[in-house]
Amino acid sequence: MIRRFWLAVWMLVVAWPALAETMYIDDTLYVPLRAGEGLQYKIVHKGIKSGTPVEVIRHNPDSGYSEVRTPEGITGYMPTRYLVAKPIAKQRLAALQKQYDALRERSSSAEAREKELNAQIGELTRERDRLAEQVNALQTELNNIKRISANAVQLDQSNRELREENVRLRNEVELLNSDNQRLKDDSAQKMMLYGAGLVLLGVLIAVVVPNLKRQKRSSW
Repeated sequence: MIRRFWLAVWMLVVAWPALAETMYIDDTLYVPLRAGEGLQYKIVHKGIKSGTPVEVIRHNPDSGYSEVRTPEGITGYMPTRYLVAKPIAKQRLAALQKQYDALRERSSSAEAREKELNAQIGELTRERDRLAEQVNALQTELNNIKRISANAVQLDQSNRELREENVRLRNEVELLNSDNQRLKDDSAQKMMLYGAGLVLLGVLIAVVVPNLKRQKRSSW
């Protein structure tokens, strides 16, 4: 009742006629629409359902009626007290419920997106760990290759030194073989000389000794 009293006071200060505006049927089941400003006029619409938006053509504070136009285009009069500036509570609740459902859906979508992103982050983290392991394995293999390469270089140098040493030793062996052959040749020559000397000495002995014996006999 207090709310309707203040609403009537507010209507009294509104200029007549008022500009066309959209208002709503109050939280009542049905409101009849009449052809004039009073109960004596015929009903042009049996009842406008509460929550229906109507276009207010003008207010009449004296009679307490307002001329309105329904969404179907029917024009008539109804008590101003049934008009409110906002949708009824049921409609507001429905609108709020719709907003709530939309926000809840968005929240659900955000949560699903968050889960999806978390799953992607987890997969990327696992992939990063796998790549880190591969990098470590490749680094270890590279270090081994470097170590083997260093050993190969060292082995190659050692092989070169061994080959040079082998060549030097072979030269020395060939030189020793040459010296040995020369010594053998010298020894053979000496043996031949010794043999020839012995033969010559034997011949001299065979010739000279009998002559010496004959000379001694002759002197006797």
